[in-house]
Amino acid sequence: MAGWTFSLRIIAAAVILLFCYYAAGVVITLLLSILLAYFLDPAVELLERMHFPRTLGAMIMVLVLIAVVAAVAYGLWTRTSDFAANWPKYTTVIRQAAGAVESKITGIGYEIAPGAGAANQAAEAKSAETSILRTLIVRSIGSIYALILEITFVPFLVFFMLAGKREVWHGTLQLFPVSRRTQVKETLEDLRDVLRDYLVGMSVVTLLVIAVSSAFFWMLGLDFPILTGIVSGLLNMVPYIGAVVAWLPAFLIALAKWRTISQFALIAVVLTVTHVLAVNLVAPQLVGRRVRLNAVAITVALLFWGWVWGGMGLLLAIPITATLRVICDHTESWKPIGRWLSS
Repeated sequence: MAGWTFSLRIIAAAVILLFCYYAAGVVITLLLSILLAYFLDPAVELLERMHFPRTLGAMIMVLVLIAVVAAVAYGLWTRTSDFAANWPKYTTVIRQAAGAVESKITGIGYEIAPGAGAANQAAEAKSAETSILRTLIVRSIGSIYALILEITFVPFLVFFMLAGKREVWHGTLQLFPVSRRTQVKETLEDLRDVLRDYLVGMSVVTLLVIAVSSAFFWMLGLDFPILTGIVSGLLNMVPYIGAVVAWLPAFLIALAKWRTISQFALIAVVLTVTHVLAVNLVAPQLVGRRVRLNAVAITVALLFWGWVWGGMGLLLAIPITATLRVICDHTESWKPIGRWLSS
Protein backbone atom coordinates (compact mmCIF):
# COMPACT_ATOMS: atom_id res chain seq x y z
CA MET A 1 0.00 0.00 0.00
CA ALA A 2 2.85 2.36 0.88
CA GLY A 3 4.54 1.60 -2.45
CA TRP A 4 1.30 2.30 -4.34
CA THR A 5 0.88 5.65 -2.54
CA PHE A 6 4.48 6.60 -3.34
CA SER A 7 3.96 5.71 -7.01
CA LEU A 8 0.83 7.87 -7.17
CA ARG A 9 2.76 10.79 -5.70
CA ILE A 10 5.52 10.38 -8.28
CA ILE A 11 2.97 10.28 -11.09
CA ALA A 12 1.17 13.34 -9.72
CA ALA A 13 4.46 15.25 -9.44
CA ALA A 14 5.36 14.29 -13.02
CA VAL A 15 1.96 15.46 -14.30
CA ILE A 16 2.35 18.79 -12.47
CA LEU A 17 5.85 19.32 -13.87
CA LEU A 18 4.71 18.50 -17.41
CA PHE A 19 1.85 20.97 -17.03
CA CYS A 20 4.28 23.65 -15.79
CA TYR A 21 6.55 22.99 -18.76
CA TYR A 22 3.97 22.90 -21.55
CA ALA A 23 1.66 25.53 -20.04
CA ALA A 24 4.49 27.87 -19.05
CA GLY A 25 2.69 31.01 -20.24
CA VAL A 26 -0.39 30.28 -18.16
CA VAL A 27 1.49 29.21 -15.02
CA ILE A 28 3.93 32.14 -15.13
CA THR A 29 1.05 34.58 -15.63
CA LEU A 30 -0.76 33.12 -12.62
CA LEU A 31 2.34 33.17 -10.41
CA LEU A 32 3.20 36.76 -11.36
CA SER A 33 -0.36 37.81 -10.58
CA ILE A 34 -0.24 36.16 -7.15
CA LEU A 35 3.10 37.78 -6.30
CA LEU A 36 1.94 41.22 -7.42
CA ALA A 37 -1.30 40.84 -5.46
CA TYR A 38 0.67 40.01 -2.30
CA PHE A 39 2.93 43.00 -3.01
CA LEU A 40 0.09 45.50 -3.50
CA ASP A 41 -2.27 44.19 -0.83
CA PRO A 42 -0.80 46.31 2.04
CA ALA A 43 -1.39 49.49 0.00
CA VAL A 44 -4.97 48.41 -0.73
CA GLU A 45 -5.53 47.73 2.97
CA LEU A 46 -4.16 51.20 3.76
CA LEU A 47 -6.63 52.78 1.33
CA GLU A 48 -9.37 50.68 2.88
CA ARG A 49 -8.52 52.05 6.32
CA MET A 50 -8.81 55.51 4.78
CA HIS A 51 -12.45 54.62 3.96
CA PHE A 52 -11.89 53.81 0.28
CA PRO A 53 -14.00 50.90 -0.95
CA ARG A 54 -11.77 47.87 -1.47
CA THR A 55 -12.74 47.61 -5.15
CA LEU A 56 -11.78 51.24 -5.71
CA GLY A 57 -8.53 50.81 -3.79
CA ALA A 58 -7.65 47.74 -5.85
CA MET A 59 -8.35 49.63 -9.07
CA ILE A 60 -6.19 52.58 -7.95
CA MET A 61 -3.23 50.35 -7.10
CA VAL A 62 -3.50 48.39 -10.37
CA LEU A 63 -3.57 51.68 -12.31
CA VAL A 64 -0.54 52.91 -10.37
CA LEU A 65 1.22 49.62 -11.14
CA ILE A 66 0.43 49.98 -14.86
CA ALA A 67 1.66 53.60 -14.84
CA VAL A 68 4.94 52.66 -13.14
CA VAL A 69 5.55 49.73 -15.48
CA ALA A 70 4.74 51.89 -18.52
CA ALA A 71 7.10 54.66 -17.35
CA VAL A 72 9.92 52.17 -16.69
CA ALA A 73 9.30 50.45 -20.04
CA TYR A 74 9.37 53.79 -21.86
CA GLY A 75 12.63 54.78 -20.18
CA LEU A 76 14.21 51.43 -20.99
CA TRP A 77 12.94 51.61 -24.55
CA THR A 78 14.51 55.01 -25.20
CA ARG A 79 17.86 53.97 -23.73
CA THR A 80 17.76 50.62 -25.50
CA SER A 81 17.02 52.38 -28.78
CA ASP A 82 20.07 54.61 -28.27
CA PHE A 83 22.16 51.53 -27.53
CA ALA A 84 20.81 49.73 -30.61
CA ALA A 85 21.75 52.73 -32.76
CA ASN A 86 25.35 52.35 -31.56
CA TRP A 87 25.35 48.56 -31.82
CA PRO A 88 27.55 48.41 -34.99
CA LYS A 89 30.38 50.05 -33.02
CA TYR A 90 30.24 47.34 -30.39
CA THR A 91 29.90 44.47 -32.85
CA THR A 92 33.07 45.64 -34.60
CA VAL A 93 34.95 45.69 -31.31
CA ILE A 94 33.60 42.27 -30.34
CA ARG A 95 34.63 40.77 -33.67
CA GLN A 96 38.11 42.21 -33.31
CA ALA A 97 38.45 40.86 -29.78
CA ALA A 98 37.09 37.46 -30.79
CA GLY A 99 39.42 37.35 -33.79
CA ALA A 100 42.43 38.17 -31.61
CA VAL A 101 41.54 35.45 -29.10
CA GLU A 102 40.89 32.91 -31.84
CA SER A 103 44.20 33.67 -33.55
CA LYS A 104 46.09 33.19 -30.26
CA ILE A 105 44.32 29.90 -29.56
CA THR A 106 44.63 28.37 -32.99
CA GLY A 107 48.18 29.59 -33.64
CA ILE A 108 49.50 28.46 -36.94
CA GLY A 109 46.65 26.72 -38.74
CA TYR A 110 46.37 24.75 -41.89
CA GLU A 111 47.45 26.44 -45.07
CA ILE A 112 44.49 26.87 -47.34
CA ALA A 113 44.25 28.55 -50.70
CA PRO A 114 43.17 32.15 -50.07
CA GLY A 115 40.21 32.05 -52.41
CA ALA A 116 38.87 28.77 -51.06
CA GLY A 117 39.40 29.88 -47.45
CA ALA A 118 37.52 33.10 -47.97
CA ALA A 119 34.68 31.28 -49.71
CA ASN A 120 34.45 28.66 -46.98
CA GLN A 121 34.48 31.29 -44.24
CA ALA A 122 31.77 33.30 -45.99
CA ALA A 123 29.61 30.20 -46.41
CA GLU A 124 30.09 29.18 -42.79
CA ALA A 125 29.32 32.71 -41.57
CA LYS A 126 26.16 32.85 -43.69
CA SER A 127 25.03 29.44 -42.45
CA ALA A 128 25.69 30.42 -38.84
CA GLU A 129 23.78 33.69 -39.23
CA THR A 130 20.84 31.84 -40.80
CA SER A 131 20.79 29.30 -37.96
CA ILE A 132 21.00 32.01 -35.30
CA LEU A 133 18.25 34.03 -36.99
CA ARG A 134 15.98 30.99 -37.19
CA THR A 135 16.57 30.18 -33.52
CA LEU A 136 15.87 33.76 -32.47
CA ILE A 137 12.64 33.84 -34.49
CA VAL A 138 11.40 30.60 -32.93
CA ARG A 139 12.24 31.76 -29.42
CA SER A 140 10.81 35.23 -29.97
CA ILE A 141 7.46 33.77 -31.04
CA GLY A 142 7.19 31.98 -27.73
CA SER A 143 8.39 35.03 -25.82
CA ILE A 144 5.98 37.33 -27.64
CA TYR A 145 3.09 34.95 -26.88
CA ALA A 146 4.02 34.81 -23.17
CA LEU A 147 4.51 38.58 -23.07
CA ILE A 148 1.11 39.25 -24.66
CA LEU A 149 -0.50 36.78 -22.25
CA GLU A 150 1.09 38.45 -19.25
CA ILE A 151 0.33 42.02 -20.36
CA THR A 152 -3.28 41.11 -21.13
CA PHE A 153 -4.22 39.00 -18.12
CA VAL A 154 -1.95 40.01 -15.22
CA PRO A 155 -3.63 43.40 -14.51
CA PHE A 156 -7.09 41.80 -14.51
CA LEU A 157 -6.02 38.88 -12.35
CA VAL A 158 -4.28 41.18 -9.86
CA PHE A 159 -7.36 43.41 -9.67
CA PHE A 160 -9.73 40.49 -9.12
CA MET A 161 -7.43 38.96 -6.48
CA LEU A 162 -7.17 42.26 -4.61
CA ALA A 163 -10.83 43.24 -4.90
CA GLY A 164 -12.13 39.77 -4.00
CA LYS A 165 -9.46 38.90 -1.44
CA ARG A 166 -11.89 37.93 1.33
CA GLU A 167 -14.06 35.82 -1.00
CA VAL A 168 -10.99 34.09 -2.46
CA TRP A 169 -9.58 33.50 1.04
CA HIS A 170 -12.88 32.08 2.33
CA GLY A 171 -13.40 29.97 -0.81
CA THR A 172 -9.88 28.53 -0.50
CA LEU A 173 -10.51 27.47 3.09
CA GLN A 174 -13.78 25.83 2.05
CA LEU A 175 -11.82 23.50 -0.23
CA PHE A 176 -10.42 21.69 2.82
CA PRO A 177 -12.11 19.66 5.58
CA VAL A 178 -13.10 21.55 8.71
CA SER A 179 -10.48 19.70 10.74
CA ARG A 180 -7.67 21.05 8.55
CA ARG A 181 -8.84 24.63 7.99
CA THR A 182 -6.89 26.04 10.93
CA GLN A 183 -3.72 24.45 9.59
CA VAL A 184 -4.43 25.76 6.07
CA LYS A 185 -5.13 29.24 7.43
CA GLU A 186 -1.81 29.30 9.29
CA THR A 187 -0.03 28.08 6.16
CA LEU A 188 -1.56 30.79 4.00
CA GLU A 189 -0.74 33.49 6.54
CA ASP A 190 2.86 32.32 6.80
CA LEU A 191 3.09 32.16 3.01
CA ARG A 192 1.70 35.69 2.72
CA ASP A 193 4.30 37.06 5.13
CA VAL A 194 7.20 35.21 3.46
CA LEU A 195 6.34 36.29 -0.09
CA ARG A 196 5.51 39.86 0.92
CA ASP A 197 8.76 40.30 2.83
CA TYR A 198 10.73 38.75 -0.02
CA LEU A 199 9.15 40.97 -2.66
CA VAL A 200 9.52 44.19 -0.67
CA GLY A 201 13.08 43.37 0.39
CA MET A 202 14.27 42.35 -3.07
CA SER A 203 12.63 45.42 -4.63
CA VAL A 204 14.54 47.72 -2.29
CA VAL A 205 17.79 45.79 -2.80
CA THR A 206 17.35 45.85 -6.58
CA LEU A 207 16.80 49.62 -6.59
CA LEU A 208 19.85 50.06 -4.37
CA VAL A 209 22.05 47.97 -6.68
CA ILE A 210 20.74 49.87 -9.71
CA ALA A 211 21.63 53.21 -8.08
CA VAL A 212 25.11 52.10 -6.95
CA SER A 213 25.94 50.40 -10.27
CA SER A 214 24.71 53.34 -12.36
CA ALA A 215 26.76 55.79 -10.25
CA PHE A 216 29.84 53.56 -10.62
CA PHE A 217 29.46 53.29 -14.41
CA TRP A 218 28.88 57.04 -14.64
CA MET A 219 32.09 57.77 -12.68
CA LEU A 220 34.00 55.42 -14.98
CA GLY A 221 32.69 57.34 -17.99
CA LEU A 222 31.04 54.32 -19.61
CA ASP A 223 28.36 54.84 -22.24
CA PHE A 224 24.76 54.13 -21.16
CA PRO A 225 25.49 53.98 -17.39
CA ILE A 226 21.83 53.95 -16.36
CA LEU A 227 20.85 51.17 -18.78
CA THR A 228 23.82 49.06 -17.69
CA GLY A 229 23.02 49.78 -14.03
CA ILE A 230 19.41 48.67 -14.51
CA VAL A 231 20.57 45.41 -16.08
CA SER A 232 22.98 44.89 -13.19
CA GLY A 233 20.23 45.51 -10.63
CA LEU A 234 17.78 43.14 -12.33
CA LEU A 235 20.42 40.42 -12.52
CA ASN A 236 20.91 40.84 -8.77
CA MET A 237 17.50 39.19 -8.35
CA VAL A 238 19.12 35.93 -9.50
CA PRO A 239 21.26 34.75 -6.54
CA TYR A 240 24.92 33.83 -7.11
CA ILE A 241 24.70 33.68 -10.91
CA GLY A 242 23.58 37.30 -11.26
CA ALA A 243 26.72 38.63 -9.55
CA VAL A 244 28.87 37.13 -12.34
CA VAL A 245 26.52 37.58 -15.30
CA ALA A 246 26.27 41.29 -14.41
CA TRP A 247 29.86 41.68 -15.62
CA LEU A 248 28.98 40.91 -19.23
CA PRO A 249 26.94 44.03 -20.19
CA ALA A 250 29.54 46.30 -18.59
CA PHE A 251 32.39 44.40 -20.27
CA LEU A 252 30.63 44.71 -23.62
CA ILE A 253 30.37 48.50 -23.36
CA ALA A 254 33.86 48.82 -21.87
CA LEU A 255 35.36 47.02 -24.90
CA ALA A 256 34.69 50.11 -27.00
CA LYS A 257 36.74 52.27 -24.61
CA TRP A 258 39.43 50.22 -22.88
CA ARG A 259 41.85 47.43 -23.69
CA THR A 260 43.71 46.95 -20.40
CA ILE A 261 42.82 44.07 -18.11
CA SER A 262 42.97 46.26 -14.99
CA GLN A 263 39.89 48.25 -16.05
CA PHE A 264 37.84 45.08 -16.56
CA ALA A 265 39.14 43.65 -13.28
CA LEU A 266 37.98 46.83 -11.52
CA ILE A 267 34.47 46.44 -13.00
CA ALA A 268 34.33 42.77 -11.98
CA VAL A 269 35.51 43.46 -8.43
CA VAL A 270 33.20 46.43 -7.79
CA LEU A 271 30.13 44.68 -9.22
CA THR A 272 30.86 41.47 -7.31
CA VAL A 273 31.37 43.35 -4.03
CA THR A 274 28.17 45.37 -4.62
CA HIS A 275 26.09 42.26 -5.30
CA VAL A 276 27.61 40.25 -2.45
CA LEU A 277 27.07 43.05 0.08
CA ALA A 278 23.51 43.60 -1.17
CA VAL A 279 22.60 39.93 -0.91
CA ASN A 280 24.41 39.10 2.34
CA LEU A 281 24.11 42.32 4.35
CA VAL A 282 21.22 44.44 3.07
CA ALA A 283 18.77 41.73 1.95
CA PRO A 284 18.76 39.79 5.28
CA GLN A 285 17.94 42.99 7.16
CA LEU A 286 14.98 43.70 4.87
CA VAL A 287 13.76 40.21 4.13
CA GLY A 288 14.59 38.85 7.58
CA ARG A 289 14.87 35.14 8.15
CA ARG A 290 11.46 34.25 6.82
CA VAL A 291 12.62 32.84 3.47
CA ARG A 292 15.09 30.46 5.18
CA LEU A 293 16.54 28.59 2.20
CA ASN A 294 20.00 27.08 2.22
CA ALA A 295 22.52 27.61 -0.58
CA VAL A 296 22.12 24.10 -2.01
CA ALA A 297 18.32 24.44 -2.24
CA ILE A 298 18.63 27.83 -3.92
CA THR A 299 21.18 26.54 -6.44
CA VAL A 300 19.12 23.47 -7.31
CA ALA A 301 16.00 25.63 -7.65
CA LEU A 302 17.81 28.02 -10.00
CA LEU A 303 19.07 25.15 -12.15
CA PHE A 304 15.71 23.41 -12.31
CA TRP A 305 13.37 26.36 -12.87
CA GLY A 306 15.87 28.03 -15.18
CA TRP A 307 15.79 24.88 -17.29
CA VAL A 308 11.99 24.74 -17.24
CA TRP A 309 11.18 28.44 -17.87
CA GLY A 310 14.43 30.14 -18.80
CA GLY A 311 14.91 33.68 -17.52
CA MET A 312 11.50 33.84 -15.82
CA GLY A 313 12.32 30.59 -14.05
CA LEU A 314 15.45 32.16 -12.58
CA LEU A 315 13.39 35.08 -11.24
CA LEU A 316 10.61 32.89 -9.84
CA ALA A 317 12.81 30.09 -8.47
CA ILE A 318 13.21 31.59 -4.98
CA PRO A 319 9.50 32.45 -4.41
CA ILE A 320 8.46 29.00 -5.64
CA THR A 321 10.98 27.22 -3.40
CA ALA A 322 10.08 29.42 -0.42
CA THR A 323 6.43 28.52 -0.99
CA LEU A 324 7.34 24.82 -1.03
CA ARG A 325 9.29 25.27 2.22
CA VAL A 326 6.30 26.93 3.94
CA ILE A 327 3.96 24.15 2.83
CA CYS A 328 6.42 21.51 4.05
CA ASP A 329 6.76 23.25 7.43
CA HIS A 330 2.99 23.04 7.94
CA THR A 331 2.56 19.46 6.68
CA GLU A 332 3.58 16.80 9.20
CA SER A 333 4.77 14.19 6.70
CA TRP A 334 6.76 16.79 4.70
CA LYS A 335 8.50 18.49 7.62
CA PRO A 336 11.83 16.68 6.96
CA ILE A 337 11.87 18.22 3.47
CA GLY A 338 11.18 21.65 4.97
CA ARG A 339 14.03 21.19 7.47
CA TRP A 340 16.39 20.22 4.64
CA LEU A 341 15.40 23.25 2.57
CA SER A 342 16.00 25.62 5.48
CA SER A 343 19.01 23.92 7.07
